[in-house]
Amino acid sequence: MAEVVKMPKMSDTMTEGVLAKWHKKVGDKIKSGDLLAEVETDKATMDLESYQNGTILYIGAEEGKAVAIDAVIAVIGKEGEDYKAALDADGVTALQPETKTEAPKAEEKPAAAKVDLSSIPATVIRMPLLSDTMTEGTIEKWNFKVGDKVKADDSLADVATDKATMEVVGYEEGTLLYIGVKEGEAASVNGIIAIVGKEGTDITPLLQDGGTDAPSAETKPEETENTPVKEASAETAIPADDSRVKASPLARKIAKDKGINLTEVKGSAEGGRIVKKDIEAFKPGAKPAGTTATPESAEIPSVKEAQEAVSISAAAKEGMAKAQGTITLTPYIGEEKFTEKPVTQMRKVIAKRLAESLFTAPHFFVTVSIDMDAAMVARTKINEVSPVKISFNDLVVKACASALKQHPAINSSWLGDKIRYNEHVNIGIAVAVDEGLLVPVVRFADGKSLSRISAEVKDFAKKAKDKKLQPADWEGSTFTISNLGMFGVDDFTAIINPPDSCILAVAGIQQIPVVKNGAVVPGNVMKVTLSADHRVVDGATAAAFLNTVKSLLEEPVRLLI
Repeated sequence: MAEVVKMPKMSDTMTEGVLAKWHKKVGDKIKSGDLLAEVETDKATMDLESYQNGTILYIGAEEGKAVAIDAVIAVIGKEGEDYKAALDADGVTALQPETKTEAPKAEEKPAAAKVDLSSIPATVIRMPLLSDTMTEGTIEKWNFKVGDKVKADDSLADVATDKATMEVVGYEEGTLLYIGVKEGEAASVNGIIAIVGKEGTDITPLLQDGGTDAPSAETKPEETENTPVKEASAETAIPADDSRVKASPLARKIAKDKGINLTEVKGSAEGGRIVKKDIEAFKPGAKPAGTTATPESAEIPSVKEAQEAVSISAAAKEGMAKAQGTITLTPYIGEEKFTEKPVTQMRKVIAKRLAESLFTAPHFFVTVSIDMDAAMVARTKINEVSPVKISFNDLVVKACASALKQHPAINSSWLGDKIRYNEHVNIGIAVAVDEGLLVPVVRFADGKSLSRISAEVKDFAKKAKDKKLQPADWEGSTFTISNLGMFGVDDFTAIINPPDSCILAVAGIQQIPVVKNGAVVPGNVMKVTLSADHRVVDGATAAAFLNTVKSLLEEPVRLLI
């Protein structure tokens, strides 16, 4: 009888796995122990082996797709056997074809008759996108009321965005038939805020159709002024400061694209305000004497030549500015670039678990400074006889292991309705890898020698970078240490690694002046910060634990007892 293969749980924190690669395909014969696929978990990429003999009859997950734990990913049975019975027994619908799902079709309903909106002599005015981060805008003031006659270049309203207060221009001539948002109220981007058209027009179809839809094909190109204006590229000449000139947003955009200085354009709208038609009618040759026209058809051959031209112009301007005793900022031409990469399974789980930890467990932080002079001397002497090189991190691990036996509240876990006080000491060591962070565990660290701890930590670090850690290597910690001292960090705080109730952040050893025996002398000081879950640990308990760690590291001979 055919048997289903389900996504196994390969780590204690795994909720889903990504099928990184299939090593078999439908129709292949396999034996127990054969490698079926590689599965990327939140910890590492691991091999998925078959526990059955037979033929692969069905594959239910594509490469690169995430699959929940216990979800069916394959069916193995006898060649030619009907595998659908096995899927039905597990409540799974077969994929058709093997690696593609087809959602059950909903009962089709006759489409509602659509009104021809193009025949309605009115235009919908929507909330424009006035900044790259804007999601809604607040109508601060309407400059017209329903029934007023408006022109194409009239400013209908003032809108407050997350950046500034800006004008909304309708670009339509007619009667203001409808206002959809009151002054002081907010409207989401692309929401209907007004309708302009022929007086007496029935606008009901426009309101029913356009509540959430994107602008129709009839929307005029002028509405593109509402998109954020990009920084001028190397091919665009940048005019002098014209920010104080009265002009519509669209006019400013077109002028910037064409390299036109608004101070040289005469506005035809009320109060001398410059609108689109003024920019389109402007002739570069009409500039005042002493200025240089830039024909629209002129093209700058390359970015390099544009930068050189700007550089020469900038040098000339700076020379004139120095002579006049003023400072002029020259334009800087740059190019925005970015790269996007899909989030790995490991990074997804790290983000989820640390967010849950930070926003669920009430963290508090306690920092102490430790005099490392004696530890530095002791480490040098220990390394003269130790079979492996002892690091400062190994000393910290040993000191924490000894201190945890004296302060069991720190070596505990919050379980919701009870607190677990661990009598064993398993210390997780945070190890950075390319995809994120792994925390292999040194078990029973309180009973191990410094050389044994050092050897295990080095072995874990190598396995982590080679992606060869197994679930048994990272499960079961009771306390965690995160050390950034090798990066020269002065101090930092770390987020608790559940289910532990505490994590110690270890910074670098700094050479600073210290007071000893009433005199200021050079000293080597290391700061450590304990992040504690206040549901389990109180401030006095955290301070007592750190004082014990401090005393052990300042008198390291006690670590050898």
